This record gives sequence, structure tokens and C-alpha cells, in this order.
Amino acid sequence: MFFGALYFMAVFLAMGVGAFYIIKKGGWGDPLEVFNQFLIYYLVGDLYLRYMLQKMPITNIKPLLYLPVEKNQVVAYSLGKTVISFFNWSHAFFFLPFAVVLLIEGYNPTGVIAWQLGIMALIFCNNFINVLVNNKDQIFYAVLALIIVLGACQYFNLFNITQYTAPLFNALYQNPLTALLPWAMLLALAVSAFTYFRRHMYLDAGLASKKSVAKTEDYTWLNRFGNLGTFLKNDIKLIKRNKRSKTSVIMSFFFIFYGLLFFSGSVSAYDGPVWKIFAGIFISGGFLFSFGQFVPSWDSAYYPLMMSQNIKYKEYLNSKWFLMVIATIISTILASFYLYFGLDAYLAVIVGAIYNIGVNSYLVLWGGAYIKTPIDLSSNKKAFGDKQAFNSKTLLLTLPKLILPLGFYALGHYLINPTAGYIFVAMAGVLGFAFKNKVFKRIEHIYKKEKYKTLAAYKQKA
Repeated sequence: MFFGALYFMAVFLAMGVGAFYIIKKGGWGDPLEVFNQFLIYYLVGDLYLRYMLQKMPITNIKPLLYLPVEKNQVVAYSLGKTVISFFNWSHAFFFLPFAVVLLIEGYNPTGVIAWQLGIMALIFCNNFINVLVNNKDQIFYAVLALIIVLGACQYFNLFNITQYTAPLFNALYQNPLTALLPWAMLLALAVSAFTYFRRHMYLDAGLASKKSVAKTEDYTWLNRFGNLGTFLKNDIKLIKRNKRSKTSVIMSFFFIFYGLLFFSGSVSAYDGPVWKIFAGIFISGGFLFSFGQFVPSWDSAYYPLMMSQNIKYKEYLNSKWFLMVIATIISTILASFYLYFGLDAYLAVIVGAIYNIGVNSYLVLWGGAYIKTPIDLSSNKKAFGDKQAFNSKTLLLTLPKLILPLGFYALGHYLINPTAGYIFVAMAGVLGFAFKNKVFKRIEHIYKKEKYKTLAAYKQKA
């Protein structure tokens, strides 16, 4: 974790220093103005990550009941903990080097300092916005959907929101006094957050046990599938009711748009023909990678109970496989908009889906047997993975997931023609599907072999 933090710090520093010269070399215009043009998307992306990953402050007030501590002090302390969060100070590794480069390149020092202070205030504004809208899914996702639509409108030259937001950010540099506005906004948000939590801080509400109306969801239409239907019901309920599983579904949806980097020509490094298959694998396999790789960790809370029942591993694994297949098919249908970039682009998505169903679905289940990380379904902690999920076996299984389909396509593309490359990758998926029963016997054997190690691991805290 420490070396990982150092790595990302180095990456942010390099981006902060290099962004100016990359923009200048590309001939896109004044680097600061170009940066300000897209700053709105940076701030929205930061807010999204905060909402999904930043943990809200929790203060145990019971020990404070015997002390002369006022409500104002408790609320101020709790909100103060969010101010020193990693999600606030980590941005300095990017913005400070960028500001230093601006000063070196001869930009007005007063303007640069004002711009830097204004951006800093906006970052902290995101912190308090996140505190206020946390757990208010309707508000957050409505705003996020609006930003996505605006981004799509800008991409297709229908409406460019940056024409209205960029002048606001440019004003921070051109008129340094305008930097006071973000700080006034920050003060207003901080006072609003303080007032809100001060007003809603009731002793009986904090100590009383929560009561909720129980809702039953039978999904009787799945009964026709026997034990398979029972497991599918459990997985559907798990996804609908828990924060962590919902996050995985949302992440898998955004995987669909990953192909825009490859098919739109926006990144020159991805112009090679082989990269199309790489994009197709991720576009159709978002759910498979974000959800499937943590089987059986999703059931870690009640895994010992399951193992004490008369449950066949094959039926359990089969239900997870069917869930991933359904999600892959849905993702492929949703990705039909890639036809805009030509039939060749959407063929890569379809072929990637076939490979995911016939090969990668087995590999993620196989790798799951070696990932013994219990999952806290009520929290997004470690939503992007865990250090225990990386070991020699899981890394080796990554090679056939990503490298092998690229090799199949390259073989057909360069020896015969592009169509042959697609056929080779698709045939690998079809053959994998044909040998499903034999592969499942092997995976079932591995799960049985790792059973007691997994049970022991799940007894540890997530």
C-alpha cells in the first residue's frame, strides 16, 4: 500500500509537470485555458469518486456523555476529519506542480496564485457537497446523469457546456479578486453542513436502534430453474440491497464507454488494430471483471452457513456464471452505439463478448478461489480491489484473460486478414463454451480444495 501510494504520487507529479508541455506541444492553444476548459469534468469526476469511496466521519458519542463537551464541538470535530481527508490533499500533487510550471513559463504570479487558491477552494467545496448529499442517491445520480449527457453533447458537437464554465475558471487567473468567490462558496457550504448536522444531532436518534419496514421480493419466476434459480434470487437481492455490490454494477456500466478511447481516435497509442479486441473485452466484460472476480467473496458474510448446507459447488458456481453471462449480453446490447464508429468497431465488442462468455467467465471464477478477501457489503472500502487479491496465481490467470485474445486476433489479422482475426477470437470463445462441463469440474475441484482456507480467511475482519 505504501509503495502504491508513492507510485500514484509520482504519477500525479509527472502529470502536473507534463500537462503544460503536452498541451503546448499538441498545439491545442494556451495550456491554462485548455486546462480550464475541461476543469468542470475534473471536479465532477472528483465528486463522483468521493461519493463512491470517501467514508463519512463517524463519532462515538457515548463516551462523551459524561464530559462537558458541547454539540458544536462534536460536529466541528467530525466535519474537521473530512477536511484532512486524502481526497482533499491528494490533488495538491497535481495542481501545485502545474502552477509551478506556469510560473516558470512566465505567467503572472498573482494570477497563478489566485487561480491555485480558487481551485483549492473548489476541491474543498466538493468535500462539503459530498457530506451534504451523501446517501441521497436520487440527487447525486440525477446530477451525474446530467453531466454525462452534457459530456456526450459536447463530444457530438451538439452543445458545449465548457463555453460557459471555462470563462469562470479563466477569471480566477485574469482577475485575481474573483478567487474570493470560491472561498465564499466554501464558507457557505461549511456553515450549511455544520448547521445541518447540528440541527439533526439528537441523542435519541443517534442511540436508538434503526427500524425499517421489511420488504419481500420473491422472484417466483426463477423457481422454474430449481436450485439455480434459488442462487440467482440471492445474487439479485445482494446486488439490489447493498452499497458495495451496487458500486460494482455502476462501475461495470461505465466500462461500456471505455471503448471511446480506442474507437474515436482520441488516443493515438490505441490506433493499432489489435487494440480493438482489448477494448471489446472490457466493454462487454465490465460486470464480469468487477463482480465475477470476487466470487465467492460476495457471500463471505454467510459463507460458513452455506458450506454447512447440502449445497453442490457446481450449482453455486453455475448460478454465478449465468449471472455474468446475462450481464455480458446486456452490456453488448447497450454498447450497440459503437455502430456509429462502423461495423468493425461493434464486431470487436461482439467477439469480445463471445470470448468473455466462453473463456473469461471461467477464468474469473477460477481466480476467485484464490482471492480470500471478505467483503463488507455495506461499505465501498476497497471497492477497487485489495492487496490480498493479487498473488501469483491470480496474476497468471490474467494473461489468458487479456493477452491471449490479443494474440489470437493478431495471428489471424497479420497472417490472413482482419476477419480471420475476429473468427479466431470468437472460435476460442465457442470452444470454451463447448467444454464448459469439463472446465467446471476442474474449477469445482479447486474450490473444494481451497474450501477450508477460504472459511478461515472469512473469519478475519474485512
